[in-house]
Amino acid sequence: MEQNIYLDKESLEKAKNLVLELGASIDINSLKEEEKEIEKETFQPGFWDDSQAAQKLIKKQNQYKEKIDTYDHLMADIEEAEVMIDLMEEEEDFSFYDQFKEAVKNIRDRAANFKLTTLLTGEYDDNAAIVSIHAGAGGTEAQDWADMLYRMYRRYGDKKGFKVETLDLLTEDEAGIKSVTMRMAGPHAYGYLKAEKGVHRLVRISPFDAAKKRHTSFSSVDVYPELDDDIEVDIKDEDLKIDTYRSSGAGGQHVNTTDSAVRITHIPTGIVVQCQNERSQIQNREQAMNMLKAKLIALAEEEKKEKIDDLQGNYAQIAWGSQIRSYVFQPYTMVKDHRTGEEVGDVNRVMDGDLDPFINAYLQKTATESKEN
Repeated sequence: MEQNIYLDKESLEKAKNLVLELGASIDINSLKEEEKEIEKETFQPGFWDDSQAAQKLIKKQNQYKEKIDTYDHLMADIEEAEVMIDLMEEEEDFSFYDQFKEAVKNIRDRAANFKLTTLLTGEYDDNAAIVSIHAGAGGTEAQDWADMLYRMYRRYGDKKGFKVETLDLLTEDEAGIKSVTMRMAGPHAYGYLKAEKGVHRLVRISPFDAAKKRHTSFSSVDVYPELDDDIEVDIKDEDLKIDTYRSSGAGGQHVNTTDSAVRITHIPTGIVVQCQNERSQIQNREQAMNMLKAKLIALAEEEKKEKIDDLQGNYAQIAWGSQIRSYVFQPYTMVKDHRTGEEVGDVNRVMDGDLDPFINAYLQKTATESKEN
């Protein structure tokens, strides 16, 4: 018992030091002052006269409050746990040890998650994410793999409490999907999901192969942030090719009766976006234009023309050697991220949306590399 208590106390002390370090790194005191200043501003007459500017400020305030509340609640719980262990030791009554142990585990997990959110400092990390999945070569097997990834990301979104909305879905008659685009909105959605951009490889015994041979399939995942409407991007009308087609997805009475779905091709870059989720052609066009705008900004930020295929989601080679992660079902089960070396032995757990180990490892790695550079 004494050894266990010593280890838990040590674990609590490490978590406390981590939270204090994170508080210092984000300058928690200055953050509190800034949040108070914004709150004062929201009570000023005419604050809502410019609704877009007001909403931006409210969004910033909420982001500050999230960090402040996380820090304050963690420190309060740490103090409570410290009092709990002091009382147990003074009175030599360890009947609350299990409660203390659970509290320490909870604090440690929340501190680790807090550390992760402090790494999300990119300009668009708090934005919603647009996630596109494209099946690689391989027919039905590859299309089924794209469908499996579609399910995996929807499960991940559910676990995170994200709002998940399918914008465009191209199904295959036999099985699976050729491509899908969805919007995932929630706290730090793009900040987390940007770790998923790349080629994903599947190894399994194909259910579509009568000989029960092992198959390798590939699908690409493209991720980019949804942008605010007030961000201006110079897009010339003559650079656009706009096609309409009959929606094949949900849409009530309009399904298969009107050409409401929209596909936009940006001729200079070859970027293609499409949307069929909304009921009207006008709404689908607006959504598609927002998607195009986000991709063009991402392209400008890359500043390297040769990376255009990555930004399109049309990877130059959705095949061997280009994958960021492998999902192996046979002859053993394992998911391995080739960028970080992170491995999980339970492939079904990952396919049910438990992507945190891979996303966390990726964010830690990129943060470390950024500091070194």
